[in-house]
Amino acid sequence: QVQLVESGGGSVQAGGSLRLSCAASGYTYGDRCMGWFRQTPGNEREGVASVFTGDGSTFYADSVKGRFTISRGNDKSTVWLQMNSLKPEDTAMYYCVADRRWGNCLRSPAQLGNWGQGTQVTVSS
Repeated sequence: QVQLVESGGGSVQAGGSLRLSCAASGYTYGDRCMGWFRQTPGNEREGVASVFTGDGSTFYADSVKGRFTISRGNDKSTVWLQMNSLKPEDTAMYYCVADRRWGNCLRSPAQLGNWGQGTQVTVSS
C-alpha cells in the first residue's frame, strides 16, 4: 500500500501561480503513474496531469496544457504540479493519485488505487 500526502494548496488571484507537492511513502518500489485529479462540489473527479516515474513521460488534460507542468523527483516518490496562469475555473480540491498498474493516470478514477486526502486550490477573479 502507498500513502500519499499533498501540500501547497491555497488561495491566489487569477493569473497567479501555485505549486502542489505530493510525497509517496510505504510500498513505493517499482515504477508507477503519479498524477493529479481535481474535483468541485457535485462534480466527478477530473484528471489534470500525470507522470510515469519510469521515464518521466507526462500527460495533461487539454484544459491545463501550456499552464500546468507536472514533474517527479529523482527519488521517484515525489511529484510536483506547477500551476501558472491560474483561472477561477481551476478552483477545486486537488488530489494526488498513484498506481503501479498504469503508465498514465489520466483514466477513470475507479481504475486508480491510491489517493491522497486532497488540498484546496482557490482562484479568485
